[in-house]
Amino acid sequence: MNENSPIRTETARDVRVPGETRSAPARGGRGWLWLVLLLILAGGGYYGYRHYLVPKSEGATEAAGPRGKGGGKGGRGPGRHGEPAQAVGIATIAAGDVPIVLSGLGTVTPLANVTVRSQISGYLMEVGFREGQMVKKGDFLAQIDSRIYEAQLAQYQGQLMRDQALLQNSKLDLARFQRLSQQDSISKQNVDTQGALVKQNEGTVAADQALVDQQKLNITYTRIVSPVDGRVGLRQVDQGNYVTAASTSLVVVTQLNPISVVFTLPEDDVAKVMRRLRSGAKLAVSAYDRGDANVLATGTLATVDNQIDTTTGTVKLRALFDNADDALFPNQFVNAKLTVDTVRQAPIVPTAAILRGTPGTYVYLLQGDDKVVVRPITLGEADGPRTVVTAGLSVGDRVVVDGTDRLRDGASVRVTDDGTRPPAAAGPTAKPEDAKPEDAKPEDAKPEDAKAQAAKADAVAPEGQPRERRRQRPAAP
Repeated sequence: MNENSPIRTETARDVRVPGETRSAPARGGRGWLWLVLLLILAGGGYYGYRHYLVPKSEGATEAAGPRGKGGGKGGRGPGRHGEPAQAVGIATIAAGDVPIVLSGLGTVTPLANVTVRSQISGYLMEVGFREGQMVKKGDFLAQIDSRIYEAQLAQYQGQLMRDQALLQNSKLDLARFQRLSQQDSISKQNVDTQGALVKQNEGTVAADQALVDQQKLNITYTRIVSPVDGRVGLRQVDQGNYVTAASTSLVVVTQLNPISVVFTLPEDDVAKVMRRLRSGAKLAVSAYDRGDANVLATGTLATVDNQIDTTTGTVKLRALFDNADDALFPNQFVNAKLTVDTVRQAPIVPTAAILRGTPGTYVYLLQGDDKVVVRPITLGEADGPRTVVTAGLSVGDRVVVDGTDRLRDGASVRVTDDGTRPPAAAGPTAKPEDAKPEDAKPEDAKPEDAKAQAAKADAVAPEGQPRERRRQRPAAP
């Protein structure tokens, strides 16, 4: 039929042949067929995954227990919703003594640190010490040229002798004038004048004596000695140099035995320390190195400063150390730890078991052998890896210290590390669940046992790690 045909297309479509039946389109039926086919394929895939990729033996099913009710005996089965039991390490709460320790940054400060200077001017004639030498109080250190002072001493002594002679002569004249005055042979004025001259000569003699004493003292200053016991440092002036009075430093002498440590504590701890000092207690102080790992020396608290530094909110304290082994060096940085008191026989929990979250401060408490619950606790004093528990736990409770990252309230666990008991030894009295997998030889394992172990290994595989399907070897005849 072409386009010039007089028969219209619409009319031609409506023409039916007598006796011919027109079939309806089958598009709807084909859609349902595809849907049913997809459902069949999905069911077959799920069935194959459950029965072939994740095989479960009868032994593993019995150990797992009812689905969704936690782990089986010994905490080795899967937890709620089919999850495997979490491996954890536990510790038992025990009673013990925990010291209350306050820590602060400190500096080793000598009790005496003397810079030796000359009190007179002159040439340095002799050095009587070695650098780094230990000296006692009064030991010879240096000698200044004393000849000029000895010459001045001789001059002042001559003046003193002359003035003493004048004084003696004036006293004799006064005695004669007094006798003549009694006989009315001399006027009263002459007697008074002679008495004044005697006083004048006495003053001159006293001044001369002071000059003599001063020169003797200067001669003593020419010999420089150590003012304290201690260790001399590096020499700061060499022999032959001219030393100026009160300006030239010769050497520094530092007292090392005993020595002190000045450290700071927050102002909130002052009342606790003062309460113990008023009771007459001697508080121990330990000095640690910069890394806070090794104890350098142990001493006692000597005193507390009389005021708080308002800029830092801290107070200074001084502790004394014998330092017989010279472990502490002046100006050395240390970590000072002051033991204020000791808590006696208190429940102690490992610090690693303490968690903080929505319930506050809490731990995972082991109930039975295969389940943990969240237990809120109240903490007391802490001593590094140990912390006192004032409420929430009692002696003998077991808490989780390792493996808490994936736990939740009511979770099933299996204990892999129990610090309270040694591992069970394999033997006739050992329980089946205590036997280690490495104790059994591969050739001694039965086929059904090997299948159960493979299923168990697949069940506890970490998330994200593909589970390897293990093929079972047929048993040897």
